[in-house]
This record gives sequence, C-alpha cells and structure tokens, in this order.
Amino acid sequence: MISFTRCVAWSKHLQLCSVKLAKGLCTTSVKPKKKGKGEDKLVLKTAKGTRDYGPRQMTLRADVLEKIVKCFHRHGAETIDTPVFELKDVLTGKYGEDSKLIYDLADQGGEILSLRYDLTVPFARYVAMNKIASVKRYQIAKVYRRDNPAMTRGRYREFVQCDFDIAGAYDPMLPDVECVKVVSEILESLKLGQYSIKVNHRRLLDGLFESCGVPEDKFRSICSAVDKLDKCTWEAVREEMVGEKGLSGDAADLIGEYVKLSGGSELVDKLQADPRLQGSKAAAEGLEAMKLFLHYCSIYELTGTVKLDLSLARGLDYYTGIIYEAVLQEEAGEESVGSVAGGGRYDELVGMFDPKGRKVPCVGVSIGVERIFSLLEARNKDESIRSSPTDVFVASAQKDLLEERMKICTLLWKAGMKVRQSSFVTHIWNGLCSFIKTSNCVYYNPVRQCEYNL
Repeated sequence: MISFTRCVAWSKHLQLCSVKLAKGLCTTSVKPKKKGKGEDKLVLKTAKGTRDYGPRQMTLRADVLEKIVKCFHRHGAETIDTPVFELKDVLTGKYGEDSKLIYDLADQGGEILSLRYDLTVPFARYVAMNKIASVKRYQIAKVYRRDNPAMTRGRYREFVQCDFDIAGAYDPMLPDVECVKVVSEILESLKLGQYSIKVNHRRLLDGLFESCGVPEDKFRSICSAVDKLDKCTWEAVREEMVGEKGLSGDAADLIGEYVKLSGGSELVDKLQADPRLQGSKAAAEGLEAMKLFLHYCSIYELTGTVKLDLSLARGLDYYTGIIYEAVLQEEAGEESVGSVAGGGRYDELVGMFDPKGRKVPCVGVSIGVERIFSLLEARNKDESIRSSPTDVFVASAQKDLLEERMKICTLLWKAGMKVRQSSFVTHIWNGLCSFIKTSNCVYYNPVRQCEYNL
C-alpha cells in the first residue's frame, strides 16, 4: 500500500516535470520516434546560391586576390573592414529596384538588421560616421543578395567583392579615370583575354531621357530598364518601359535609337551636335565630362579598351556621374560570365548619412572576383595546381625514427621553410609517391638508400 506522503511527493514531481518540459529544461530522455520509409531525411548540401571551396579552388582564388591587392597597393590604397550586417535603415533606399534583393535578418527584439548588399553603402556610412574628408581605400569581403543564382557564370547569393574607392575632392575626372586604369591593370595581370570597358554618364542619361520625353519622376525606373539590355533584347526592354513603367511608345522608340550607339571621342562630338540633345543642360554637362574623361584615358593608354556606350545604365540609385563596366570577349565554347567589374561616381551617398548633410565626392569600382574565378576555374580544370606549397618533405626508411624526423622538422620550420613529414604507415616509397601526386611537387630526387648516424 502506497503512503499518502509518497503520493503527494510523486504528484509534486509530476508538476515540476511538466513545468520543466514547458520551459525546455527537463532532462528526462525520450527515445526519438523512428522515421518511416516515406518521411524526409536530411540531405547534405549547400544552401541555394552558395558553394564550398576546396584546397584547389582556394589556391586559385588566393592567386587571383593577390594580383588584385598588388594593383590596389600600387595605386596607394589602404584597406578597411566593415560589419557583415548593417542597420536596415542604412541600406534602405540606396539600391532602387534592387532593394528587394536585400537579405533581412529575423527580428530578435532589438535592432532591425540586414546583411550587406554591397561594400559601397557601408563604406559611405563609414566615411560619414568617422568624418573622413579624403581616403583611397580597398576592401575585400563577402556580400549577400537574394538573386537568382547562375553558378556556372559566377552568380551567387553569397559572393566576394573587391572594391577600390577614392573619396575626397580632386581635379575633375582624375580619380574616375584612375579607377578605370585599375580595372585595366587587374584584367591584364590575370590574363583573361580580350576585354572592353564601357563607360557612360548619369547626367548624359538624364539629359537623353529628358530629350526623349521621359517624365522626370520616371528617370530612375527607365534607367533600371535600360540596365537590362546586356541580358535582354531591346524588344523585351521596350515592353517593360511601355507595359510596366507606363512610358509612351514614342519616347521608348527614341530611347531605342540612342542606346544602340557606342564609340569614342567621335561619338561625343556627334552627340554634342545633336539638335535634340542640345536643348538639355544635363546632356551638355554629361558630354563635356565624357570628353575630358576620354582625353585622360588616352593619356593613361586606355583608348583601345574604353568606349562610350549609351546602353550602359547601371541601375543603382546612388550613382551621380561617370559609370563604367568591364566585359570580357567570349572565347569559343565558353559560357558568358557577363561583366567582371563595374562602378561609378556617387557624390551624394555620404551626405545621406551625415547629420549636417556634409557631402564627400566619391568614385569607385568593384571587381567581380567570383565571375573571374569561375572562368579561370573552367580554363584550368586540367592543370596541376599546388594547393600546399612545400619546400621539404621529411621521411625515413625505418619506422623507429619518428622523433628524429620531428627534430629535423623543428630545425627547418625555425629556418622559415615550408615542411611536411611522412605520416604514412605504409612503405616509405608508397608514401612519397602519394605525397608527390597530391601536392603536385615540381621536383624531387628519391634517394634509394640512406644511413642514419647519431
């Protein structure tokens, strides 16, 4: 017979356990229910729009980044870093129609945060917050976009950007053309093949839209549509302008006549003589700036690669002046990766964050390292790449010389050499052959016999 005291104690235990269960604190072990044959099982994979990088890929990436950083240093840039997430208000209203691609973090009951979309807006926030008047900086870091990924073209949702920016007051167009020079030097050093750098000016675009009859409140949305010409046909872009943006068909057709044009200084002269554009102050300012820019390009020996292209729009809202984009010429059998670098001038972005509206002129460029890497990875898939550079491989023919190998490794490491030692339990020569195969050694001289002396 169970006593009344024991019944009360057992009842209290059940009450306490139920409270713990409600709070998630109960340590009582419960056997998990076995999944049926039809129930889902965990599938190991990376999230959509992301990928892993093995030693071979990381070696190739490191080589690409090293060449990029060397170029940044040649031009006197210093590096900074910013948080991977920002206050949502910092990013809101800076990207136009692309704002829908921003990753918002779940509300944790505190600050409302988002993952950074690019490195430009955080840099502008950094300049404003630290009251910086002049700086030449570079930054290499990951950014995040809820984009539709195309993995073979280097289009991901998580990817690395390499940014080079010049903030401060300089002679007109001098920092702008230096950014384009940086792009040219990087593409030359990576030996990616033939390329061209398309340039345009936001003031010229605004003047063009004005002259074609586009209402001012539609400038940015029409600019965003024009920006899709590198991916879509003119017919599809025109349909978006007229059907979705509400632009008249006549205005769209006039724009279509201009966005077909590209060239050098001769095109600038032609546009300056265009009666329709002559009535626009914005177009006149943009063309005058382009004339100076192309002149400086000739001094920097960029004439053969840089051309004015009126189809270039770059849809981000913060651009205010010169814009540019580098495009590789496709080789036979290669998939197009699109633009591999892009940027422009954004003189008003810093002022958006400064309490007193203090403006700092800025211009910069972003190198599309993921697209470059995907191209190089495809080209080098059959080549040997040393993922673990080694100067000396230490091995012994006898199994009882482990401590001696360790001493030799210690001496060599102290001398600054890259050293690996045998960890194979198989025969020494099998171990050596395996190491040489996996490490892609450029040279080795096997000694068949050796004598160890104390």
